[in-house]
Amino acid sequence: MSLDTIKNALLGLTSRVYHYAAEPNANPPYIVWQEDGANDLEAGNRHIERAYTGTIDLYTLEDGDLLMESVPQALDRSGEIAWYLNSVQYEEDTELIHYEWAWETYG
Repeated sequence: MSLDTIKNALLGLTSRVYHYAAEPNANPPYIVWQEDGANDLEAGNRHIERAYTGTIDLYTLEDGDLLMESVPQALDRSGEIAWYLNSVQYEEDTELIHYEWAWETYG
């Protein structure tokens, strides 16, 4: 299943990978991923092909964290995931750097 492709690509980078939300008091760096919608191909009032969309969020204390480059490389290696870097933010309340990638994969 395509959602397993996302999860397995990220688990190949670190064991600190969470679906929807990190554990309370998770130590950075950590990754949170979630599916948030679909982009299905429809024809003749049917879903001909299914596609899932979502985001991957990396939270780190380190400017230039190697995971910032490793996440896109892992997604590319899968051969099944389209993605783009959606935003980079500094979270003032936690002092974490937050990278967000949007992704899409077929079902």
